[in-house]
Amino acid sequence: MTAILRQPAAPAPGALAPGAGAARQVWRRLRRRPSAATAAAVLALLVLLALAAPLLARVTGQDPNAYHDGLVDSARGGVPLGPLGGISADHWLGVEPGTGRDLFVRLLYGARISLLVALGATSVQILVGVAAGLAAALGNRFTAHFVGRLTDVMIALPALVFAIALTAVVPADFPRPLLLILVIGLLGWGSTARMVRAQTLALRELDFVAAARLSGNGTLRIARRELLPSLAAPVITYAAIQVPTNIVAEASLSFLGVGVKPPTPSWGQMLSSAQTWFRADPLYVLLPAGLLFVTVLAFTVLGDAVRTALDPREGSRLRIGTRKEAAA
Repeated sequence: MTAILRQPAAPAPGALAPGAGAARQVWRRLRRRPSAATAAAVLALLVLLALAAPLLARVTGQDPNAYHDGLVDSARGGVPLGPLGGISADHWLGVEPGTGRDLFVRLLYGARISLLVALGATSVQILVGVAAGLAAALGNRFTAHFVGRLTDVMIALPALVFAIALTAVVPADFPRPLLLILVIGLLGWGSTARMVRAQTLALRELDFVAAARLSGNGTLRIARRELLPSLAAPVITYAAIQVPTNIVAEASLSFLGVGVKPPTPSWGQMLSSAQTWFRADPLYVLLPAGLLFVTVLAFTVLGDAVRTALDPREGSRLRIGTRKEAAA
């Protein structure tokens, strides 16, 4: 559990410079990968369903927080009436045990929380990590030393323990999705900063940066106009890899009871409450767990495809290594 908020390994340096031509080349490489197209289609469908959750709730005539006591068997402790967890024409995926709340609508609203927190936390990690990495690579000796040691501390922190502590002490009226975004994002920028620092140290020795320095440009101008465009590819790759990690982090915190608070639905929260129902109503466990698995898998596959498209050398190394292993 302590590794839930750990960062993935940094991607290989990007081989493509930014620009319209490079973007078209990356797009062509992605389209040639069926796995990337499938993952992108799955994620697009999930995002569309999450955005359309209020509309679909009105279409089905269900409220995510409305209780239906008549749809559960109180004599059996609240087990849904009917087959497969109470699936019917009105409740497409059944109802929640004990409360009778519509499961389909709650899963849609739970997707909104999971995606919002994961994307928001990733944005915070990228913004803070890029700023810290540039400062460590371009600053004076004191700045480089201070930011470097701070980055080491952030990477070494037991992030899940600190996340639980921070979310537990914040007042209950503070918006929980925003709190999760800030906690996960501010505890997880260390690896991004280390990757950006390493990339920047390599880039600043190249001729185009030296030419910009000889032209009289200051550090901020060089960072903004010369280094940031060249850092776009590895940063985008790292962000794509980071999103599934943050989805799991949000689900873990909600599962432990320190994430999103009821009645706001969350996949992790639903899994937490499903612990006592997995024998009586297996679908109540399988549906949020399955959606969480599919979402994380789709983001992981798409992130790997983006990494290979931005850096074709990575795909070549993987293919060569596979052939060598097969020959051996």
